[in-house]
Amino acid sequence: MRRIAYSSRYHDALVVGPSPITGRGLFAGCAIPRRAKIGEFEGEVIPLAEARRRAAGLRIVAIVELDRKAIDARGMRTGFRFINHSCAPNTFMRRTKDRAEFYALRDIAAGEELTVDYRPSHHDGRLRCRCGAPRCGGWI
Repeated sequence: MRRIAYSSRYHDALVVGPSPITGRGLFAGCAIPRRAKIGEFEGEVIPLAEARRRAAGLRIVAIVELDRKAIDARGMRTGFRFINHSCAPNTFMRRTKDRAEFYALRDIAAGEELTVDYRPSHHDGRLRCRCGAPRCGGWI
């Protein structure tokens, strides 16, 4: 299986740490301007059927489905596998045939936790959301 490599001037400044949302989160180590590409999801490239088999029954999943394959970040110690869900995210994910790229929706301050809206997800509205956003939908 191959790994996806990428470069971004912000990637080296990303920090994994305790999150007020849940578990560990991904934090900006420097200011990131609106619309900047922050980086790409990285991990093992696997078939969709295998991704769904691996995700079945798990509460925390670090898999992004693409067009005809998926990227599984299980086992990665850094990177976007730690980006938490928020109903009021500061990033968005752009999926292509081969990649899942993250961009800033707005200016992001140094030290701010990076978040993305995961919906729709494999949880199908059955996992309670802990994002704390003023207009939180309550479920992921």
